[in-house]
Amino acid sequence: MANRITKVISSKLPWLVLEQDGKILGYAYASKWKERSAYRLSVESSIYLHQEVRGKGFARKLYQHLFDLLRQSGVHLVIGGVALPNDASVGLHEKMGFQPVGAFKEVGRKFGRWIDVSYWQLRLE
Repeated sequence: MANRITKVISSKLPWLVLEQDGKILGYAYASKWKERSAYRLSVESSIYLHQEVRGKGFARKLYQHLFDLLRQSGVHLVIGGVALPNDASVGLHEKMGFQPVGAFKEVGRKFGRWIDVSYWQLRLE
């Protein structure tokens, strides 16, 4: 995790943390979509919330703040990937204005099983 944070920060992209009473309850960040210069204005967003704070509007607030910072830095497009099935994450991306653009079948492996990932995009301009 420390390496991931360092890579994001060294790329001059934001990493936000939700903290309450000294306890980290979630985070959201943006990372480069691709390394090549042609893609420098597109990023991939990631978000995580601890179970005890899900459904309380924190994800939307974290994402909104993240997107505001990305707009200020000139980012054009945010890409979000959702490991399926995940109705809550799909709902969040829809509420934030993301549009679905496709899915990869069995592209990842989690908890001993293959997972599909849907991809979403949000134009910031």
